[in-house]
Amino acid sequence: MKIIKSTLADIESIVQLYDMAIAFQNQKKGTPWPKNSKELIETEIREERQYKLIINNEIACIWVYTFNDPEIWGIKNQDSSIYIHRIAAHPKYRGQDLISNVFEWTKIYALKNNLNYIRLDIAGVNLGLINLYKKNGFTYLGTTIIEDPKNLPTHYHNIEVCLLEMCLNVD
Repeated sequence: MKIIKSTLADIESIVQLYDMAIAFQNQKKGTPWPKNSKELIETEIREERQYKLIINNEIACIWVYTFNDPEIWGIKNQDSSIYIHRIAAHPKYRGQDLISNVFEWTKIYALKNNLNYIRLDIAGVNLGLINLYKKNGFTYLGTTIIEDPKNLPTHYHNIEVCLLEMCLNVD
């Protein structure tokens, strides 16, 4: 198993993984992500923010990072943080706790870069994900409604958003 940056050659696989994740979200009656454009994924790859976890030369999990998330985190966005978005596992690997590897890798990356927090959010209230993230060291901060979601994907509009963070105590 290894974690590396996604490449432009991965775009079709990433689109397929996101499509599978959206189908799973719909099946679970969750708040599904909107379909992501290839252009958005390409931009994230070029910005070196899209990552993949590889098992046996196959993409098992993908996600994207950002270092600013003001619409969701408001004043807390001023903290030195890394924000994780759109974690999607291939159905073949669901239930194998790949997420703990993603979080451990992120923690090492954040500590090396003197970041104080790892943050993520969940559009809608998903107790299964909340508990999974808490099991991996995140603190559940509660829910919020995004005041001005016009620059965010549609799944953030008019819905509760759960906020979670891991404090790394870098200071």
